[in-house]
Amino acid sequence: MGNRKSKSRSGSNINCFSMRRREFFNNCGRCALLAGGCLLGSGRKSSAAQNVALLDLSSLPIKKEVRLRLLFALHRPVQDRPDWPNLGFDFRPVMEQYVSILEKNLPEFSLLVSTVSNPEEATAILEADRENQIDGYVVFQMNCWNRVVQPAVETGKPVLYVDFQYGGSGGFLVYSADLARQNRKNFGFLCSSNPKHLLAAVRAFKLIKTGPGEKTFSGLIADVRKNLTPSPGYLNCYPDPLVLLAPEETVYRMKYSPILLFRDQNGGENLDIAGIPVINLPFSELNTAWEKADREEAKSVARGWWRQAALVQNVKFSELVNSAAMYLGMKQLLQRYQARAITINCLGGFYGGHIHAYPCLGFYELNNHGLVGACEADLRSTATMVAFGVMTGGRPGYISDPVLDMAGRHIIYAHCVASSRVFGPNGPANPFEILTHSEDRQGASVRSILPAGYLTTSLEIDQGQRAILVHQAKALGNSFDDRACRTKLVAEPLGDFEKLFTRWDRWGWHRVTFYGDLKKAAYDLASALGYSVEEEA
Repeated sequence: MGNRKSKSRSGSNINCFSMRRREFFNNCGRCALLAGGCLLGSGRKSSAAQNVALLDLSSLPIKKEVRLRLLFALHRPVQDRPDWPNLGFDFRPVMEQYVSILEKNLPEFSLLVSTVSNPEEATAILEADRENQIDGYVVFQMNCWNRVVQPAVETGKPVLYVDFQYGGSGGFLVYSADLARQNRKNFGFLCSSNPKHLLAAVRAFKLIKTGPGEKTFSGLIADVRKNLTPSPGYLNCYPDPLVLLAPEETVYRMKYSPILLFRDQNGGENLDIAGIPVINLPFSELNTAWEKADREEAKSVARGWWRQAALVQNVKFSELVNSAAMYLGMKQLLQRYQARAITINCLGGFYGGHIHAYPCLGFYELNNHGLVGACEADLRSTATMVAFGVMTGGRPGYISDPVLDMAGRHIIYAHCVASSRVFGPNGPANPFEILTHSEDRQGASVRSILPAGYLTTSLEIDQGQRAILVHQAKALGNSFDDRACRTKLVAEPLGDFEKLFTRWDRWGWHRVTFYGDLKKAAYDLASALGYSVEEEA
């Protein structure tokens, strides 16, 4: 889930100041190369992408012309905490594959390899590198929020920042947008599942070193992205007529659609966001509602989920009953407070022992019935779900942590909660599966197999900026990659793919995606609220 930062432990990983590849991976624990397509992407190929050659210089004497440090930003080589990709994930074969690809295809590059958890560890390595004649850095964001790229950029050396898809994507998007906004000429970024794109980007270090040119390192990497990102595909969508409430009526009804906020064990003063009342309650009230829920009714709800799901995997029926009790408790609270929405700091409450069931399936059920269950106590996203849910007559919004992949010109909306009635409570249902919550492999959550071929609109309402953010994309299908969140809607954005990299530092990682064309509706609602609209693609 997005925007949750994990604390790093200094000294908890392996720092390899000058180890070569074989010694480094022996220390990490040798593993077989990653099977399948962890780094490899399919997707459409542009003409430029087809012309990227993997140089084979094995028969020639090799001069080591460029000396690079590879920095893998992660908690530990085998993940020891809930975070993307997931608890227990083994990064060692992934790191080995990255290094192997670079060594095999770029023999004129000398590579030093390190794993780094935090800025302090990064700074120690960067200080030592003053004597190593390092020409530049490649920083791989393997977990989301390890701040390693920032001290690397401060050295003034060229820095290539690489996203490990479904691992470091949140930090990658937020940090790259921030550094690009600072106009750092020595900073370039890349997010692609195609290893040929990584090779093309790394070659820019040689271009910068070997000759004066008109392009900065940042400009060279931007050219790589633009040249290798495929051109737009077939973006026509299936018909999806919408009957929308007038914006003035929507604003009026928002005032009578309260949000229940469970952020911590204390509660607090009530709030207001975009005209929607927010009732700030303590975890104890939610936990009491779960305790008092009728367990026989909960069993009935759980049996319904069990029968309807296309797959139930690694989740016991007793856990479904526990989730159903949480759903009944949340529904009772919504009725008591005459509220439309509920949002919970779910993992904070669960890990802190303040609540004892995951709300994911309860959110799923509420969203299917035209109400709002929203993750992570994210009020901005919850308000977005309320506002456009009211306007569309109950269509559910889908909070996600987006991932960008230039290899297919894709945006992937990932989270462990999603409705199976994307066209509203009275619309058709799509299949869903019940799995554990992905990051910690506990509880019960949902993989919704979302329909392809339709236009989607992704939005955020921000009261502080008095603005609504919007982009649109065509739904293409679903990713079933085991890393990161369970539901992953793969889509192709409409508009400028490069522009999508620019706003994550100001708007955060979450987006709320609706099925349907809501772009004009966003402008109409913004006008009624006195807000502006920002188009991010």
